[in-house]
Amino acid sequence: MNIALQVAIAIGSVGVLLALMAGVRVLAIRAALSGEVQRKLVHVGTGLYALTLPWLFPDRWPVYMLICLTLVAMVILRIPRLSGGLGKAVHSVERRSYGDFLLAISVGICFFLAEGVALFYVLPIAVLTLADAAAALAGTTYGTRRFTVEDSQKSIEGTTVFFVVTLLIALICLMFLSDLPPTNILALALMVAAFGALVEAQSWRGFDNLFLPLGLLVFLTMNSQSSLPDLLSLAGLFLLAIVGFRAVGPRFGLSTHAARVYVVAVFLILAVTEVQNAVLPGLVLMAHAWASLKDPGADRHAELDVVAALALFSFGWLALGTATGWNAVQFYGLTAMGVVMGLCTLALRDRIIWVPVIAVLLFAAKWIVTAMNPEVALWAEPLWPVAALCLLLVAATVTIVPVAFGKDRVLKLTVVSLLLPLAWYIAAVIGQGGAGQPGGVTS
Repeated sequence: MNIALQVAIAIGSVGVLLALMAGVRVLAIRAALSGEVQRKLVHVGTGLYALTLPWLFPDRWPVYMLICLTLVAMVILRIPRLSGGLGKAVHSVERRSYGDFLLAISVGICFFLAEGVALFYVLPIAVLTLADAAAALAGTTYGTRRFTVEDSQKSIEGTTVFFVVTLLIALICLMFLSDLPPTNILALALMVAAFGALVEAQSWRGFDNLFLPLGLLVFLTMNSQSSLPDLLSLAGLFLLAIVGFRAVGPRFGLSTHAARVYVVAVFLILAVTEVQNAVLPGLVLMAHAWASLKDPGADRHAELDVVAALALFSFGWLALGTATGWNAVQFYGLTAMGVVMGLCTLALRDRIIWVPVIAVLLFAAKWIVTAMNPEVALWAEPLWPVAALCLLLVAATVTIVPVAFGKDRVLKLTVVSLLLPLAWYIAAVIGQGGAGQPGGVTS
């Protein structure tokens, strides 16, 4: 297939998406469909089309072009004057949601990280497309036992439907797209369904469109070839973590929902990196709990925002490392270290003399983690200058303008903490003359 034809198909695909939305709007007006039903019809149609992408395009770049065009279209559809009411097919629900953007981003990242392995792409996208829609429609139609997630509600019935549909999808995909023994297939399918149901039930603002497929992809990548005893041990550890966080979380001001979200975050971190490299990201959660007690910000759901930020820069460094071919785990740690520094500085606003002590401890922790990593992860060393500058930049910024971090503090701290590591990483990759080593966060 030539380049012109692939470009035409990519542009035509956006037209298909808009036509789908127009059809849903017409159907909604005639049949008086609710905003949730409209949104899920578009969601299912988009997801089913996304499943064809590996076979529709022989090259990878047209898929990324399609994702970019779709994101532009999503921005336009959020502007009433430009969308002509078409955007109501996905934006007519009352709650605040970024699901449309996150769906497109997830498809692109899953396509990229799957690296041509059908199981790693098809299973997560199929679950996101079918199980998520089935759970939402079942919950809104038949749900009676509800629980609150941020500003909205979900139901036990919807979560149960999600588990069952995901289990069936996982069994089918694993049977046809892998050569695993039956016992491993059953164990993996049950874990995929349980993990997916927990992620979907605890997600907010449409973040399930990001956490769910990427979480499943990472889980499958790391555990699809694990032995049955290892899978059972992981399942036991997962259940133990849920119980532990639920018991300990309230002592740090965490809601039951936030405690379960923290479990998901920790397991995702452990899935993309070795244990030693999970220390600094894990400290982000602890530092945030401390800062929230000592210096509460204006964010209504700050404990959820920190998980979202942690997931975004974790997956971001994973994707960047995979794209360039140069291991990004050290820079991932630098970013987490910067966020911890900022949160601790906020917590110590009344005792600023202790901030240098925290900086020294974080610097020492980074040095210990570095010493435990293999040579493939140390290609850009020594990184102590950028580590010191990162700590200094974040601490100074928070100390000088603390009022700027009263609202959206985690997002702002993440941006400040990314500045130096990202610039240093790009310069180091260019200086090395291109890709030449295994990339990604995992080491």
